[in-house]
Amino acid sequence: MARRNMTEFDEDFTFVSPVVKYLLFIFNMIFWMISLVMISIGIYARLMKHAETAMACLAVDPAILLMVIGVLMFLITFCGCIGSLRENICLLQMFCVCLTIIFLLQLAAGVLGFVFSDKARGKVSEIINNAIIHYRDDLDLQNLIDFGQKEFNCCGGISYKDWSQNMYFNCTPDNPSRERCSVPYSCCLMPKDEAVINTMCGQGMQDLDYVRAGAFINTNGCIDKLVNWIHENLFLLGGIALGLAIPQLVGILLSQILINQIKDQIELQKYNLQHRSDPWR
Repeated sequence: MARRNMTEFDEDFTFVSPVVKYLLFIFNMIFWMISLVMISIGIYARLMKHAETAMACLAVDPAILLMVIGVLMFLITFCGCIGSLRENICLLQMFCVCLTIIFLLQLAAGVLGFVFSDKARGKVSEIINNAIIHYRDDLDLQNLIDFGQKEFNCCGGISYKDWSQNMYFNCTPDNPSRERCSVPYSCCLMPKDEAVINTMCGQGMQDLDYVRAGAFINTNGCIDKLVNWIHENLFLLGGIALGLAIPQLVGILLSQILINQIKDQIELQKYNLQHRSDPWR
């Protein structure tokens, strides 16, 4: 009789918390909807491009990056949503493992980027040069590069002459492009009171040396500007990294709590079932 009373006592205190369950569900539902928005924007951006240009620069297409991140987020948060709602241990474990792997990869990337800063710089330079090559192939990429060059007051990767890697801005004598030896307008030194943007302001700038070109355009490359900006905004970047890490850690913590509660509930049900079938045991 005493054992049975103890079992009933355990039944009263061993349960799956609805607060944890629905908090995890709402948490995942928010990010699940965000992932759908990201996928939709990415698909729309890809469909708006011509087929030839869409296939030409898949590696540097912001729309592809948006879709990949959206799909990964969709799958992970789907496991979290259904797992928490149905109290499915398998789905919850998949959700927890995926979040843990992503968190550890982010942590490793940050540490490796800090330790091997030279190699990280070389990789960034490779990405920027690849983007320069495909500048005219993708409108989204073009807008992204123009935005970066205007915000950081820079031009090219190492210097403004990097734009010679692009087939339209190439300085070779046999280049028939009207933009031969030019740089994009986003490299230009624009007066703040200028109402109309002169998109041809970078015409022939690669033919000039650094001193003469510096009177009309930003001659410094974006890599050095980016590195300096990172050094000057370490606290801001740390806050952003923390802001990205907190939701992941919260998701991992809530999923583990819910998994343990479900396991305890299952064990208690098995215990009660055994003792009800054999009350003298």
